[in-house]
Amino acid sequence: MDSIALLMKKLFYRVTRNKEKLMKIELAYYKSIGIKIGDNVRFFSPLLTSEPYLLEFGNNITISTNVTFITHDNSVTKIYSEATDIFGKINIGDNNFIGHGSIILPGVTLGDNVIVGAGSVVTKSFPYGNIVIAGNPAKIICSTEEYAKKAKPFLCNTLGMSTEEKKSYLLQNDKVKFLNK
Repeated sequence: MDSIALLMKKLFYRVTRNKEKLMKIELAYYKSIGIKIGDNVRFFSPLLTSEPYLLEFGNNITISTNVTFITHDNSVTKIYSEATDIFGKINIGDNNFIGHGSIILPGVTLGDNVIVGAGSVVTKSFPYGNIVIAGNPAKIICSTEEYAKKAKPFLCNTLGMSTEEKKSYLLQNDKVKFLNK
């Protein structure tokens, strides 16, 4: 391994370890401003909104990058001069995944075991869970059981692999089956 690659590997390791530490600090901050957060919540987007105390997250949740939580609607000022906002709590159940670029609007509740597809705009609640939702506006695509069956042929486990190990695994392993849409 050349010296630049070794340096990059060390830097990546430091950044990853620092991200874990930073996430713990951010988690403590979010809790201090009133966000209710369960155990094993991993977030790669800021959990910020004008009313953080209106956000509640269960256990075992992953929130991808560029996810937005909106707890108010100021548009009513254009209709009612005596009003400024409509507010709604956002409640995310246990064992959920919220995909990249999704927007969760005021008053939305997601039940347990919900997967939100990338780029979705969640305008209404899906309280019953065990579903995959996606789109704008988000709608039910399939059950998590159906999704598990579709995904099974493509499963890989790269947990703990370095960037180089993952690259080698994906590009030199003839058993890896890639999605093709």
